[in-house]
Amino acid sequence: MTLTEVIKDTAFELVTLAQKPDSKKRLSIGQAMVDLDGVSYSIYRNSLGQIVLDPVVTVPASEAWLFRNKPALASVKRGLEDSAAGRTRDLGSFAKHAKTKE
Repeated sequence: MTLTEVIKDTAFELVTLAQKPDSKKRLSIGQAMVDLDGVSYSIYRNSLGQIVLDPVVTVPASEAWLFRNKPALASVKRGLEDSAAGRTRDLGSFAKHAKTKE
């Protein structure tokens, strides 16, 4: 992954000037964490030992296809943009096309 794909905002702020890891090489970074529900972190390290934590959320496997299918994802994004801009029209009910459980 390239730097521009990982670093989306270059305005970093110093949280702790110097902190030593414990005997198991762990660092406490709670003071630097942003309070986001359901977030995990991708961890990147460069050849100088600098570390970047990139917050990520997981996607259910049944929905992952959309993120792998670039044309479909672009279409969804266009639809959301159109909706937000008021470029929609009512096509009526689609109830007759719905599958019902028996």
